[in-house]
Amino acid sequence: MQAVTVSPKFQVVIPQAVRKAMGLVPGTKLQMIHYEDRIEMIPVRTGKSLRGSLRGIDTSVPRERDRV
Repeated sequence: MQAVTVSPKFQVVIPQAVRKAMGLVPGTKLQMIHYEDRIEMIPVRTGKSLRGSLRGIDTSVPRERDRV
C-alpha cells in the first residue's frame, strides 16, 4: 500500500505501480465513491469494452410450480 498526499488544490497523484497494474493512461476517467471511511476510485468502462464479460453466466431463474 502506498500513501499519497492531497495538494492544496485537492489533487492526488496515483503512484506509478498502481497506474501500471491497473493499465491507467492519461485521460482515463475514474468514478469516485465514498464508502464508510474510505474513497474508492473505479475506472469507468465503456459498454463496448464490457462486451462478452458475462459470457457463460447462468440465466436460468428457479420458479415455483404455480408461477410458470
